[in-house]
Amino acid sequence: MTLTETKVKRDSMEKQSSSPLTKYTEFRHYTPKSLEEIPQVKKLDPEQRFEMKVVSRVLPFKVNQYVLNELIDWDNIPADPIFQLTFPQKGMLKDADFNAVADMLRNNAPSEELKKKVHEIRYTLNPHPADQMQLNVPKVNGERLPGVQHKYKETALFFPTSGQTCHAYCTFCFRWAQFVGINELKFASKEASQLVEYLRQHKEVSDILFTGGDPMVMKTRVFNRYLEPFLQSDLDHVQTIRIGTKAVAYWPQRFVTDSDADEFLRTIEKLVSNGKHVAIMGHYNHWVELETPIAREAIRRIRDTGAQIRTQSPLIRHINDDPEVWETMWRNQVRYGLIPYYMFVERDTGARNYFEVPLVEAWDIFRKAWMKVSGLGRTVRGPSMSASPGKVEVQGVTEVRGEKVIVLRFIQGRNPDWVERPFFAKYDQKASWLDQLQPAFNENKFFYEEEFEQVQAKAMAKAG
Repeated sequence: MTLTETKVKRDSMEKQSSSPLTKYTEFRHYTPKSLEEIPQVKKLDPEQRFEMKVVSRVLPFKVNQYVLNELIDWDNIPADPIFQLTFPQKGMLKDADFNAVADMLRNNAPSEELKKKVHEIRYTLNPHPADQMQLNVPKVNGERLPGVQHKYKETALFFPTSGQTCHAYCTFCFRWAQFVGINELKFASKEASQLVEYLRQHKEVSDILFTGGDPMVMKTRVFNRYLEPFLQSDLDHVQTIRIGTKAVAYWPQRFVTDSDADEFLRTIEKLVSNGKHVAIMGHYNHWVELETPIAREAIRRIRDTGAQIRTQSPLIRHINDDPEVWETMWRNQVRYGLIPYYMFVERDTGARNYFEVPLVEAWDIFRKAWMKVSGLGRTVRGPSMSASPGKVEVQGVTEVRGEKVIVLRFIQGRNPDWVERPFFAKYDQKASWLDQLQPAFNENKFFYEEEFEQVQAKAMAKAG
């Protein structure tokens, strides 16, 4: 079905006032200031509401009426996975930090004192993991580009200024620092021209990833300023345009009923017809997010443009740390024409103590889910850590020369020569990140470490 035929079908649906596709046409969201105005929250226990208020002072909170009314089961609070995914929980902060903020709120502490304390807590939460600030920000004509990251040769990331928010925030988000109003923690660029100039000078870049925040919060007329340059012949080497978005789950109306939804899809069609591969990198954390009529309609409309939707999610305690959840999610994604892409390990930032799953357990969950899906669902890779040296996949647990070990490999590396080279760590049931693992077989270092230390030292010397 063409986009024009799709629009006719949608217009017909809109005439039916009871259509679930037109239930929410005006976006409304809630933030920490309006948290207690949410009808469902008003019914919760006062202590629970206070705990949310405390945590939302430190970590970002934003939710919209679609998530509230269509995705959360309010009869299953607090265990509901989408509730855990979007609403602050006491355990997301260390006890000492929670109590400090709680006491200040109860005692009506001066706002500047509270702000200072919150600021201190945020900086203990590793706001920019994996050396993003030190190693990933490139230069063009001798000038740093704060809105660009270029970690792997083939792929550059771009953070458009107008895309530094989301339709709702995920409590686990590893880019939480983008949303808490600390300017020095933001990645953003005001000028699409800087990105274009950088790409013109770097012909090795075949993939550009628009990320944030969520670039799909931008109006199409704004987003087009960034997308249309890729129709020019001097950017022919950029073959793939990726758009990382949670809108497919949190506000599918962006692709269906928003006033500029059709305009955006026409832009995608134009890019595809001009030979670009467009991949919507859909962030789905639970199968529930796929099951509303408008979510499936958004999927269908995106696929009708010729774009593909690839899906990814971290493995998150309290939300999807169950192989049946992943099996169901991957099965349904394949059923709806999506391509399962990554299971990530929750990054070492923010409320990691609340969400993290040990690597051995993560691999076991992945294996049990993966073995129950067909070959079309086995496009997914993981569990994968987006660590400072590169993307490291946990391949399993085995015994080598009488020693129980964890088998690892690089999917991507700062040095491409590291990719696909298996290496081994001592078996550790508690380790949840690469830097918590020790080399097996009495080795002093993993094979890549000396070279990576040189990369870090060189970057520090330049910055110094």
